[in-house]
Amino acid sequence: MGEKDTGRAAAAGEKDAAPRERLTGELLDQLLNAPTPEAYLDEGLTIDRTLPEYLEQLRAEKGLKRSEIIRASDLNGTFVYDVFKGKSRLGRDNAIMLALGMGCTLLETQRLLRLDGVAELWPKVRRDAIIIWCVNHGFTRLQTDEELYRLGEKTLFGTAPLR
Repeated sequence: MGEKDTGRAAAAGEKDAAPRERLTGELLDQLLNAPTPEAYLDEGLTIDRTLPEYLEQLRAEKGLKRSEIIRASDLNGTFVYDVFKGKSRLGRDNAIMLALGMGCTLLETQRLLRLDGVAELWPKVRRDAIIIWCVNHGFTRLQTDEELYRLGEKTLFGTAPLR
């Protein structure tokens, strides 16, 4: 359940609802108000999720095959398999392409980027703003590249626009 979806199941009164995932801001407040780091850490609120674990979780939740992800993202198949096994890192544009190929939401895309150790999308950066808009509107990798090119920005696939 994502940060945006937190509490919906519980609010709906479902008995089997999973515990609500805490928002990062709430956790930060709790950490800053803790008397010691151990007091916060002892509450078990941190997670040690790896990129391969997260990708596998997303793949399973979305009912996708790796071959479908590879085709939709336009990334090299061997490279994608290595990323899923934890043998390779994506890099920022490849991570965005993979997220688009998996049909990730903006929240899922940001988490994927964070777990890969690269900068999240930032709406103050023109190119990032375009990508954010495309992700939010369910664009494919190809549609996102077309939008970036149309607006004079470097595409994810690496094509620079004509100026």
